[in-house]
Amino acid sequence: MRILAIADEESAYLWDHFEKSKLQGIDLIISCGDLDPHYLSFLATFTSAPVLYVCGNHDDKYAQIPPEGCICIDDQIYVYKGVRILGLGGSMRYKPGEHQYTERGMKKRVHKLWFQLLRRRGFDILVTHAPAYELNDGRDLPHQGFQVFLNLMEKYRPKYFLHGHVHMSYGRQHKRYDKYQDTHVINAFERCVFDFEDENPGEHIR
Repeated sequence: MRILAIADEESAYLWDHFEKSKLQGIDLIISCGDLDPHYLSFLATFTSAPVLYVCGNHDDKYAQIPPEGCICIDDQIYVYKGVRILGLGGSMRYKPGEHQYTERGMKKRVHKLWFQLLRRRGFDILVTHAPAYELNDGRDLPHQGFQVFLNLMEKYRPKYFLHGHVHMSYGRQHKRYDKYQDTHVINAFERCVFDFEDENPGEHIR
């Protein structure tokens, strides 16, 4: 399964200079948040692949303008072709607003998933907006990651963890790829493509 992961910044390669052939071979599109809903709807129009998304901390407008033809996977485990995908959008709370959570608030969201996690026997891909704590995150509160994401990876050993929020254009030199125990960690900033079955995705992400 070939997956296109996107987040934070609309890709001119896909939107401004679009050719349908650029989505050939893509089986699934996953948005990690903070993208224009019209951009997601645009991609959904030109592919038969499902477009899944979680909300970023700047996605308040989704309530009025939801991405058409796309599937929100926040607070659920979505299964596609046998791959279990858990969605937990939002960022660390740093001011009043939607899609922001304290560490305690994010833990409550995870706790509410206990039955889904039991029924599905875990998950294969964790999709979030924010990174995990001290794993490619920022030390400022708005870009700090969540400890509970580390706990999820330690307990359920998913193959992939996809996130956004920390732009690779920032001066911190955030990584595209990392690994935490058994989990391949991918920063989906703008766009990247990887194969779910790949045992060494860090060498082949493009």
